[in-house]
Amino acid sequence: MKAVLLVGGEGTRLRPLTYKTPKAMVPILNRPFLEHFIAHLKKHNIEDIILTLGYLPDPVQAYFGDGRDFGARLVYVVEGTPLGTAGAVKNVAQHLDGTFFVFNGDVFTDLDLTEILAFHRKKRAVATIALTPVEDPSRYGVVETDAQGRVRAFIEKPPRHEATTNMINAGTYILEPEVLDYIPSGSHYMFERGLFPHLLDMGRPVYACPSDAYWIDIGTPEHYFQLHLDLLRGKASTPLSIPADHRGCSIHPSARLEGPVLVGEGCIIGPKAQLNGPAVLGPGCIIGEEVLIEQAILWHKVRVGAGARLNQCVVAADCSIGDGCYLSKGCVLGEAVELKAGNRLEPGTKLGADRQSP
Repeated sequence: MKAVLLVGGEGTRLRPLTYKTPKAMVPILNRPFLEHFIAHLKKHNIEDIILTLGYLPDPVQAYFGDGRDFGARLVYVVEGTPLGTAGAVKNVAQHLDGTFFVFNGDVFTDLDLTEILAFHRKKRAVATIALTPVEDPSRYGVVETDAQGRVRAFIEKPPRHEATTNMINAGTYILEPEVLDYIPSGSHYMFERGLFPHLLDMGRPVYACPSDAYWIDIGTPEHYFQLHLDLLRGKASTPLSIPADHRGCSIHPSARLEGPVLVGEGCIIGPKAQLNGPAVLGPGCIIGEEVLIEQAILWHKVRVGAGARLNQCVVAADCSIGDGCYLSKGCVLGEAVELKAGNRLEPGTKLGADRQSP
């Protein structure tokens, strides 16, 4: 069984976190998002993985190589221009020789892939779409099915009061190789608005498999932050082992850590600093005296000056936060942002490296 991972997008919704980092490499609990995904596939005996790349492909290939160190076999295909979800799969058709999975690279989930595959084979479908329930389906593509799970219609972003179901496309598909014949070569083409409706029009058996597994679209900073809270609180799981100790760290005896808190290797936490979880410090962070961090996600090598306050925010790698700064709820700093002493950011402020503080 092979899998195609669609990880070539620019991650525009996740900015400023993705100005310098492709979304596949955005850290989740101090490990790249893609590393969690590969481990999830391995759990279901899927080790042959084709990655469709586009935006910033080099960091992905440099980190994962041929996949051997991660127990997988990886093939990279870099798109010259964006081809859309289905177009990207057509572009790797030469690597596909049987039934295969396709995954949207914006989703963190623990879907039971073995169960979905069994459903697909039982129904003898040419395409099976995993479904997940959401509170507000108006932001997604709703999938209507009959009592046997056969898809009847696709409704893109229906008004909330008109939606006939709250089951949406979960961005996970199982496809038979014959569907590749219906995707045009070298052009932008989508599953949701192109291939799947076309298969329905032809009367081909397209099915949908519902699941109540954990599922979140991490394409926004808000959802990226929420995923960390869910993982640290045990509401979601990852097949990767998460270190419980603070290896190679220097934590002052007067500092207080109220869990759940994940501290990366080589961090320095100063006197009277306080970390109230859920919170994550990436490797090599330096936390100054009397800093208060509450529910914040820090990437690697972030420096936080004395007396600073960070509350429900995300700070990317190599940022420098001056003494006495205050980052309030929803603030997001892209990589290498520098905040001078005493800076106070309003709730929801987002800064990239090209927008330094005064």
